[in-house]
Amino acid sequence: MTDQPRRTPKKAATAPAEAPADDAQMSSVESPVSAPASEGRRPGLPLREPGQTRARPVKKATDVVGDGSIDPGEPDPAALAMARRIVEVAEDKKASDIVLLDVRALTAVTDYFIICSGASERQLGAIADGVAETLKEEQRVLPLGREGGSDAHWVLLDFGAAIVHVMATPEREFYQLEKLWADARVLVHVL
Repeated sequence: MTDQPRRTPKKAATAPAEAPADDAQMSSVESPVSAPASEGRRPGLPLREPGQTRARPVKKATDVVGDGSIDPGEPDPAALAMARRIVEVAEDKKASDIVLLDVRALTAVTDYFIICSGASERQLGAIADGVAETLKEEQRVLPLGREGGSDAHWVLLDFGAAIVHVMATPEREFYQLEKLWADARVLVHVL
């Protein structure tokens, strides 16, 4: 071993990157299962037509329903179909106590919550994987995020318009998400 002084690498001088002049110059990241960028769709988001947006409810005195909540307007048919398909897949994977909640009037984060339980770590993983694979194959939608794992006893799948909570029974009883979102409308409840 020789006693040579350590050399520190020189940092290259970088010029600040110029911002693109317009959105057309920006490149998009393609996913193997996402729709082409030419169709105006981003991976993992509900399949909506280019330029189509869902207006979020603005709180006005005229929008308040008798129970004090905001009328969210008409549901997005694609988002509702995706949420109902998630319930069907969870039921096929033998999930128990499946609840589909319409939270459009309560939050701008998502339109629907799907909450279900599994009896074992293996079943939790099978339910979450089954939902992700089915939506990937049938609707070409990837989850925007996946949190937790079957060993954590809680798996969360975020599909943008729908968020799926697959939980072990003790964790579900402890966190009581249905009670937290008690003002949400229950669309489906499968025991």
